[in-house]
Order: sequence, then structure tokens, then C-alpha cells
Amino acid sequence: MIKKRINKLRVLFKDYGIDGYIIPKNDQFFSEYTNKDRLKFISNFTGSTGYAVILKNKNYLFVDGRYTIQAKIESGKNFKIVDYFKIVNTNVFKNLNIGIDPTLFTSNQIKKFLLKNNQVTVINENLVDNIYKIKNKKKTPFYSINKKITGEGHLRKLSKVSNYLKKNNCDYLLITAPENIAWLLNIRGYDNPTSPIPNCNLVLSKEKKFYLIVEKDKSTKLISEKKLKKNQIIDPKNFYDFLKKLKNRNIAIDEKTCSVYFERLLRKKFNITKKEDPIYLLKSIKNNIEIKNMISTHILDGVALTKFLYWIKNKKKLNITEVDAQNKLEKFRKINSKYLFPSFNTIAGTGKNGAIVHYRATKNNTKFLKKDEIFLCDSGGQYKFGTTDVTRTICFSDQNKNIKKIFTNVLKGHIAVAETDLNKKTTGKLIDIEARRFLKKDGLDYNHGTGHGVGFFLNVHEGPQAISKLNSIKIQKGMILSNEPGYYKKNKFGIRIENLVYVNKIGQKLFFKNLTLAPIEKDLIDFELLTKKEKKYLFNYHLEVYIKISPFLNRVERKWLASFI
Repeated sequence: MIKKRINKLRVLFKDYGIDGYIIPKNDQFFSEYTNKDRLKFISNFTGSTGYAVILKNKNYLFVDGRYTIQAKIESGKNFKIVDYFKIVNTNVFKNLNIGIDPTLFTSNQIKKFLLKNNQVTVINENLVDNIYKIKNKKKTPFYSINKKITGEGHLRKLSKVSNYLKKNNCDYLLITAPENIAWLLNIRGYDNPTSPIPNCNLVLSKEKKFYLIVEKDKSTKLISEKKLKKNQIIDPKNFYDFLKKLKNRNIAIDEKTCSVYFERLLRKKFNITKKEDPIYLLKSIKNNIEIKNMISTHILDGVALTKFLYWIKNKKKLNITEVDAQNKLEKFRKINSKYLFPSFNTIAGTGKNGAIVHYRATKNNTKFLKKDEIFLCDSGGQYKFGTTDVTRTICFSDQNKNIKKIFTNVLKGHIAVAETDLNKKTTGKLIDIEARRFLKKDGLDYNHGTGHGVGFFLNVHEGPQAISKLNSIKIQKGMILSNEPGYYKKNKFGIRIENLVYVNKIGQKLFFKNLTLAPIEKDLIDFELLTKKEKKYLFNYHLEVYIKISPFLNRVERKWLASFI
């Protein structure tokens, strides 16, 4: 099937005089998760980040360290799997004419990926779409959420961005990341499988006038809600005509999400300033209402996860598959009426599948859980109103000393992050060192960041903040991040412990406070390796879990949860 698709694509090369074609994971809105997954169609790869390069005689799939094993399993028969970082100024392929869809790439990406050693041909249609017919999803209108939920009205947010434009001598900002528009206008939509994202673009002037670039049938509710007027809706087909009518000359674009297509249109009239969209940072700092909603959401999610953990740990017969387990967890979440849908595809991997960082079990590819294996489950939900993401690694029998030692060192790193003195370690890269310290003493490490930013009823992954080796963004009050160190032994097992945390402040002291409330597997801990301080942290954490979660459990579940204290 994949070979046939690749061959169909290659037939089109002659029509455009190209030697190859590059297919990214993202759509024209640069979303992590999309309803139209061209990369999966052409390569069978299901990860959230990657690039396929189809040449006349060879195929390459570029992925990062999280997906190396997964990519080899899913796509290795038809693609050479290459480390993502080698695509930068790559010598893997050179002196070729590579075709691209200009709506799917930024100019920075093209400079990094291709221009040093290759020629780029812009093709104003998507070649994969010529062989990939998909039914158009019904266009459901966007909707507003009240400032009682968001904690801040859209007019105040518009003023903040307007002030930014004035300070930077810009007349306009083209906002190309839909999640930033969602935050700015306090709107949400149905255009993403795992986030309430409204796919659209927006032009904002320094005078706070704004125009939504979207099909009219998606704007009907916003107009009836008086969020905007009919003349503020610009059909994408009329975008260039709209630009020509704008009077001023200086426009700012986000260099990470403004496509080559948009940039070429803008250059015909405007002086372009490339910056990071200021909304990323504004959006990352949650206000007190957003934090309050996230706390409430995590109690609901903690109840579902704790019930699931009790259920799976106390099954007399472990006669379930990975898919059965993730479906059962979904059922526990669905019990609550505020639950909407998963915030990403659940990662439920037993034994060697747990070593695949972003593994995904399906009906046709699933494994039975085994008593002697450890089971990694990473999942999350979108609720009214909040976003969750949590990982627990559990066992069903006594494990060997080595696995317990590794799990305990992952836990020690997890606790070190949670207890970070944020007045001293002010950036993600400084915190990341502490998370890996205990594993590194034994020559071990993990090939992903320790934590990512999380949105408020938006994307489960957001920036600019992160806990990783390279992230230098200052950690500030109100930011939400994941805390998820791990370890993965290929073809053997995977371990990860993940909570979401938010940055709180009392007086002058900044510190992390846990959002996630669910027990951590005590049967995998070697308590002799924990210090008194770490044991105290674990006791206090499980005490908080019990206090907040137990009122929603039955008598047997409560008794089990109390055993963690």
C-alpha cells in the first residue's frame, strides 16, 4: 500500500521538473495534531513530528529521538530513518530540486533544511492531496468562552498585544497560530482531534482593529455572540485583496508559523518584521482563574486515573490488552460530564512497547499485558475547562532489583524537579540537569525533554517554556509545565513518571505546585535509595492525593489509596 502511494507521488515529479518532494507532519496551521495527516498517509508513521523526503529512488524519514524505534517499526520497510537533527543543512541528499507546498513551510525551515545543498521549487498545490482523497469534515462554527472562565476579557488581551506592536514600531501583526487566536479572542473550535482549536488566521492592527481570516460558516456564532462584526470576517480566498486595502506598511509575523505562502503575499506590500508571536509568552502565564480551573480539572482527572489504577492493579486475571486498558481509562474519564475528549492519543505500552516513547496501540496492533512486565500509561484529557497530561508506570508482580533501582532514580529526578528552588534555577535547562542527575550516575539518560508547557483548555504541548537541555525561557508565576523524567531500554521496558505542575509564588519565593493527583507506583520503589527528604515529599504528595481524591472513591478504593500514605 505505502509503495503504491509513493510510486503514484513519483509519477507527478515529471510534471513539475523535481527530483523529490518533502512532506511534513504539520498542516497549514502548523498544528501538532491534525485531522488530515499526509505524513502518515505516505509513510505509515504516526508520531507527532517528522518529515518524509521522497526522491526518485530513495525515501527518507526524519524523526527525533522520541520516535526512532517507532519509525523503524512503522516505516522502516520503505524509508531510511534518519535523526531529525541531520536534516539541518543536510548532506543526506544534495544537488537536487526539491518540491514543497508553500503553505506547510516557513522560510526559516527551508533555509535550514534545503537551500544550502539543494534547490527548492514552490508548487502551489499539494501533491499528496492529488492522491489522498479525504472527505471534508463538517465545518462547525467557533464559539466563545466567558471571561469568568478565562479570567480575562479579550479586549484587555487585545490591548496587551497592541502595546507590543506600538513598542516595536509595527502597524500590524499577522497571527498564524490558531491556539494564539483562541487565547486572544477567548474562542475555541472543533478543528483539531485532541484540542479545541479554531483553525484560522488573524490580522491585528496597533489600533486594536482585528480581522479573522476564516470561512464565513465558521464565524456565524461569533457574529451572533457579537464577538465581531461581519466586516471583520475575511474569506481566505480574498485575503490578498484585503491586504491591498490596508493603509500602513509595517507588519510583524511569527517566524515559526508564518508560511512561505503568506510571506510571499505580504512582501508584495509590507515591510516584514520577523519575531516570535508575543502571544506565546502571554498565553503561557496563566492567571488565577485559569489556575483555579486547572486545579479543579485535575481533581476530576485524578479520580478517573486513581479508579483506573485500582482496577488494573487488583484484577485477578490480567486478561486485557493495551487497547483494553486505554479504553477502560477512557471510560473512567467519561463518567464525568465535564470530560470532552483525550488531549492526545493515549500511550499504553507493556514490556518492550513501553520503550517506544510515543507508542500507540491499535486494534490491529496490541499486546496482552503480562504479570512479569511493567506497564507504562501516558494519557490526558480535555475538560470543561482544563487540560491534563499524566504518566504512570505500574507493575503486577515483584520486579528485579535493577528495574526498581532505575524506577527509583527516575522518581528521585521527578522529586528533584518538583522541589526545585525556582529563585536559583530560573530556566528549564537548569532544572533539566537535576532531573537527569541520578540516572547519569549509572550512565543512563533519556532522549526527550523533561517537561513541556501546557495550555489552558488548549494544546497539551505549548511553548515557549520547557524543561529541557536547551530551553532558556525564564520560569514565571502562572506557567504550567510537565515533570516527566524517564528511562527506556530498547526491546525491554519503559519507565516514565509524569505530573503537571504550576508555578506558584508566596512572598518572593517561586515554587512548583503539583496539579496532577494520582498515586505513584510504590511496588517499583527501592525505598532504601530515597533520602528522608524524598520520603517526606512522597508521603506529603500521597496525603494530598488522598485528601482531594478519596471523597469521590468507594470504600474499597479509598482503603487501597490510603495504603500509599
